[in-house]
Amino acid sequence: MSADIEKNLGEQPISRIMVANGLKPHDLAVHSDEQLTHKMVTRAMKGRRLTPHVQLKVRNALNNVVGKNYSLKDLFTY
Repeated sequence: MSADIEKNLGEQPISRIMVANGLKPHDLAVHSDEQLTHKMVTRAMKGRRLTPHVQLKVRNALNNVVGKNYSLKDLFTY
């Protein structure tokens, strides 16, 4: 793994979206059709770099819960 890749990227837009909708990481984990953990959602909100596959899981769960169609660019700045 390269030492020059930044892993912590600061609060992401998904965090603001979740707060605006009154959601907690638990809400996404429970309503996900895929295996999604609270820890994955928390890392997404705090800006920890996630794999593209985990980003998709988080996006899909959020879209299921709020009933909208967010893209990855709406949720993550990286």
